[in-house]
Amino acid sequence: MSEFKLPTETVELPSKGLLYPEDSELAKGVIEMKYMTAKEEDILTNQVYIKNGTVLDKLMKSLIVSKINFDDLLIGDKNAIMVAARILGYGNEYSFNYLGESHTVDLSQIENKSLQEELFISRVNEFTFTLPKSKNTITFKLLNHKDEQDISRELEGLKKINKDSSPELTTRLKYTITSVEGNREKKDIRNFVDNYLLAQDSRALREYIREIQPDVDLTFFPDGSSDRVNIPIGVSFFWPDI
Repeated sequence: MSEFKLPTETVELPSKGLLYPEDSELAKGVIEMKYMTAKEEDILTNQVYIKNGTVLDKLMKSLIVSKINFDDLLIGDKNAIMVAARILGYGNEYSFNYLGESHTVDLSQIENKSLQEELFISRVNEFTFTLPKSKNTITFKLLNHKDEQDISRELEGLKKINKDSSPELTTRLKYTITSVEGNREKKDIRNFVDNYLLAQDSRALREYIREIQPDVDLTFFPDGSSDRVNIPIGVSFFWPDI
């Protein structure tokens, strides 16, 4: 029986692979992905995957040809793969409503954010930041897929204990911050976030992370506007027939 071949595309990672170990396939800064087939459409319509929130992860894992550890993917790199998956499945045109008006963007024209490569020379996913109000020096990391999964599980557990509890912001910071004034004890970091991290410092840290984090630029200029706004990623992104 002859072997069928699927076309593939090379996808550039926003991080350029600079935050992965040199022996990782991700350190190449690119991955190979195949075009979507009927198998992947089955994934997109799987009600179990949709209900438990794993459908897009299942889709991306199925499309990636390169031998990578999906858990290691930085969130910005994962976003780039998500956009590539949409293009390989349903083309580059994406239509959506914004403020009551219909817009169409060319997803193939989306660019990666400009990377401050001087911050990534050491290939270590850890950065130093001095909190502007308290003057405490912390280190932090950029979250990957595994971190996001761990955060989701922790939030689900907290929800079972208190259904009105929604500490997403502080929970994310507890996974992001790796040390405070040189102290790397997780219990002390959690105590710091819960009781000593000032709101002004929290905001400054989050803004700095957004500034340096490798990612795709998911913004556009609405007609007649000089300001960029975020492209709304709705159900039609992967389910265009809805």
